[in-house]
Amino acid sequence: MKSEPDEFSIQDLKRKNVEPWTGIRNYQARNFLRDEMSVGDEVLFYHSSTKPPGIAGTMTIASAPYPDPLQFKKGSKYFDESASKESPRWISVDVQFQAIFATYIPLEMLKKEKALEGMKILQKGTRLSVTPVTASEFKHIVKMGGK
Repeated sequence: MKSEPDEFSIQDLKRKNVEPWTGIRNYQARNFLRDEMSVGDEVLFYHSSTKPPGIAGTMTIASAPYPDPLQFKKGSKYFDESASKESPRWISVDVQFQAIFATYIPLEMLKKEKALEGMKILQKGTRLSVTPVTASEFKHIVKMGGK
């Protein structure tokens, strides 16, 4: 799961411990949140739109999916006038801090890893904020991060 560190970083999550993951406004990313994640799943925390982008640590899914409350909040950059309480369009989950890696893993380093060459986030043109990771990819990255 990606976040811009100037908006919300892994250090922010560590300080708060549990936080709603809001603002997902891509249908495929929403579907991953809604259909592919379960409470207790481990997740990689990726810092995007920073120099260099990369994986900073891990967190866990701490809630079942629920309607993103920001879609109903007028004035929010995530407000969606076509969403309603009866028919919400966007989904959130709560995430819980797990660990900050001893070694930050830049995107360029990930791209050089043979074991990660099939990883969705590394495929050309992939810009989703939520993408699946296989168990072997996850284990490999955690090892790279020193955990």
